Amino acid sequence: MYGKRYLLAAAILLAGASGCARHGVEVKTDTSSTTVYVARRVRTLDAERPLAEALAVREGKVLAVGGRDEVLAAAGAGARLVDLGEATVVPGPVDAHGHLAGLGGGLAGVRLDGTASREEVLTRLASAPATSRQGDWLIGRGWDQNDWPEQTFPTRAELDARLPETPVALGRVDGHALWVNGEALRRAGIHRDTPDPEGGRILRGPDGEPTGILVDNAMDLVFAVLPPPTDAQLEARLAAALAHCARVGLTGVHDAGMDLRTFRLLQRWDAEGRLPLRVYAMADGQGADHEAYLSQGLWEGNRLTLRAVKLVLDGALGSRGAALHEPYSDEPGHHGLLLLAPEAYRERARAFMARGFQVATHAIGDRANTLVLDTLTHLAKETRTQGLRHRVEHAQVMRLEDIQRMGASGFIASMQPTHATSDMPWAETRVGPERIQGAYAWRRVKAAGAPLALGSDFPVERPDVLLGLYAARTRQDAQGLPAGGWLPEQRLSGEEALEGFTTGAAWASFSENTRGRLRPGMDADFVAFSVDPVEDSPSALLDAQVRLTVVAGDEVYRAP
Repeated sequence: MYGKRYLLAAAILLAGASGCARHGVEVKTDTSSTTVYVARRVRTLDAERPLAEALAVREGKVLAVGGRDEVLAAAGAGARLVDLGEATVVPGPVDAHGHLAGLGGGLAGVRLDGTASREEVLTRLASAPATSRQGDWLIGRGWDQNDWPEQTFPTRAELDARLPETPVALGRVDGHALWVNGEALRRAGIHRDTPDPEGGRILRGPDGEPTGILVDNAMDLVFAVLPPPTDAQLEARLAAALAHCARVGLTGVHDAGMDLRTFRLLQRWDAEGRLPLRVYAMADGQGADHEAYLSQGLWEGNRLTLRAVKLVLDGALGSRGAALHEPYSDEPGHHGLLLLAPEAYRERARAFMARGFQVATHAIGDRANTLVLDTLTHLAKETRTQGLRHRVEHAQVMRLEDIQRMGASGFIASMQPTHATSDMPWAETRVGPERIQGAYAWRRVKAAGAPLALGSDFPVERPDVLLGLYAARTRQDAQGLPAGGWLPEQRLSGEEALEGFTTGAAWASFSENTRGRLRPGMDADFVAFSVDPVEDSPSALLDAQVRLTVVAGDEVYRAP
């Protein structure tokens, strides 16, 4: 899930940037003062002192952690005191897999998440805001046919009846399918004789004509003619995305497949002190920017780091693009799609590994996951590269033997708890009762020894940390269903879930010595929640609030 696909409107219409300075990006730092934060509980994730009452911050670092009086004494006279009341302070949560440009696109496009029918989609298009235009195209994102009564893909006919002359491009919730109308097909030059591109599908009707649904690499035919956002649009969208992430309790994001244009903008903001969060960028290794990234190599700024490359092997389970060893249980004969040929994946990974890049690979289906493990294990020996901490992004459906291999080989499992709670109504239908045992299997992966780095894959899911923690602990939807949780043996404890967003994310970004815990000398990145995400009831997380988000000692969000 990557690149241009996330310049379409995000699935979430973002809320305002309350609490963040000008445009949600400018950060003012006062390094001369010391601040002491007091709360009901400070949960440090430091084994030497796991719980405390207060912490002191000076010059962007944790100065002291402990009892209130102890910390005030360490801070010295004149320290600013912030009493957070009944809040619980935790190390700064980081979303280990998200897409900032896509999240920001939510301000521009039509929100289609949660639609219960095709007709509801059309109703929302009829009241589309002016910002939903990219050039003269109408864009939107977030539909999911699995939520509709018929559970079948829509067609161009519905769009043509309402919008015959305006090109329309509507991204599916997972970013792996596109619903377009006839005018969009015409501009892209797609017709009945257009062959399916490698790694993509043009769905067709009984008459051979394109239906208006393009899957995976076939979407690129439309993206090639879709006007890109203007500079002003891109800046506004990224500013809104960063502000929103701070508001929902994130101190950092691992951006999974950043295009070079976005990276250059964030470089400038970082140099100007205008980047509110920490961003661990994964270069988009799939598209045209990969040569420029190879030429540049690794890059380290203040809050922006480039040390990984994102490659995409297969599609998504919901659109039947995930690459499986055996056919889909609900589509006999279809094995999904490989978006990169095995040879191309190997050569691209080898080139980036030679430049010192960590390789982060999108792999959802079990065939794709096997290919990642086989390829990168072989390349590590061939190139004699050690310590690159390669990552499997999603690791969603895996053979049980591959889960064991993942742990034994030191691969990082970058997984998203809310994917399980979104997909649980239909996932077993796709893969059957045997393969589902290795699907969304956080507990099995952890038990095998693979470090867990948790995220949301926003804008596919909401970036709200509290929702991710809830899903990890319960494997239930917001109504508490199914009773006892879906495949409940794969649930995580409260502390394990929090570790996935903190210490796990820190390990996955080579920052375990500076972030992920709260102890003296480490970066002062932390969040205050209205609940204790470890000990309070999981249901309490659903109504909880973020009270304060702090990055390097800067208060980048404070609740009104």
